Amino acid sequence: MGTPTLAVPPLLALHEAGYEIPMVLSRPDARRSRRGDLQPSPVKAAALDLGLSVTDSIATVSEVDADLSVVVAYGRIIPTSLLESLAMVNMHFSLLPRWRGAAPVERAILAGDTHTGVCLMAVEPELDTGAVYRREEIEIGPDETLESLRDRLVDIGTNQLVSALTEGLGTPVPQVGEPVYASKITKSELEIDWRRDAVEIHRLIRVGGAWTTWRGRRLKVIAADLCTDNTMAGDPGSLRGPDVSAGRGSIRLVEVQPEGKSRIAASAWLNGAQPSRSDRLGA
Repeated sequence: MGTPTLAVPPLLALHEAGYEIPMVLSRPDARRSRRGDLQPSPVKAAALDLGLSVTDSIATVSEVDADLSVVVAYGRIIPTSLLESLAMVNMHFSLLPRWRGAAPVERAILAGDTHTGVCLMAVEPELDTGAVYRREEIEIGPDETLESLRDRLVDIGTNQLVSALTEGLGTPVPQVGEPVYASKITKSELEIDWRRDAVEIHRLIRVGGAWTTWRGRRLKVIAADLCTDNTMAGDPGSLRGPDVSAGRGSIRLVEVQPEGKSRIAASAWLNGAQPSRSDRLGA
């Protein structure tokens, strides 16, 4: 099992379904709070609450007597020697072979994909190349955020996993099509370039973590709407109320977070910022 929150629902579902879980593999405890205290990953915390054995050493897994291992958002290469000794299936949040890799949901949104899905696949030494046991496709809403889409995919994948184990995995189907890889999202990618099309900027904001600058300080854009009225004219980054001009079209700010402060409604931020005609976001 993987460390993020993504892995918790499958873990709980397998436990509730009565499957014996001899061990859960998670990443080491990390500093996850401002106080700097070491904290367990969400999946480790959930496993301990269930009274399950937990390890952060992948070498330990080879010593476990198990029929199958389930991998969810683990994010690390699994040694070939372990794959040869223990069968593994992976819950992957894309329509393989499109978006193999670390950030499939983020890349699907950024690319403007209208559909994505979940594949339950065999784990192979190469990255996300395994044959697929189960595949379910869903539509991506035009305003759907990464968080809401990922929650839906986790629910689908969890049901898919329990169903497959209950009914039997069956024979997997090889992936067909041109592979596309989903590399991790970098902080620099999340900086808003207001010269871009508003549609592209809106996708970036939906992924989460998008930021720009305001009077020399960072401003996170937590939520925004794509303006349907594209008659607004102005230099990229210029403001008219909560509306920001882009290279083409405009974005309406809904919620922002100034550097060093809490999240705030865009209207309240604007009341305090009092932008002038010459002010620009990203300048």
